[in-house]
Amino acid sequence: VQLVESGGGLVQAGGSLRLSCAASGFTFDDYAIGWFRQGPGKERETISCISSSGGSTYYAESVKGRFTSSSDNAKNTVYLQMNSLKPEDTAVYYCAAGILGCRYEFDYWGQGTQVTVSS
Repeated sequence: VQLVESGGGLVQAGGSLRLSCAASGFTFDDYAIGWFRQGPGKERETISCISSSGGSTYYAESVKGRFTSSSDNAKNTVYLQMNSLKPEDTAVYYCAAGILGCRYEFDYWGQGTQVTVSS
């Protein structure tokens, strides 16, 4: 089982990045996929989650209207499009997969990708 995030980097405030989460080793369609982040000195925050059916997507208030999560089941990949980035978005971003859905513990985690937003 593997989840691999990519697409992080350094961007100026107001810029955009698209993160990818490539999954392998499990039945992708059966799992909810969440995006999380942990900034320096902060607790981990759930920022988005797509249900296994793709019928619903949750966004934290801190990113609503700026971030969009989407899924390409043919590629077993979930994307997080991040627009209008702010310095407070600086964090390590993780994706995770959960068989029980977005409201429960996640089973598999990626290694994370660093996003740094400069002011």
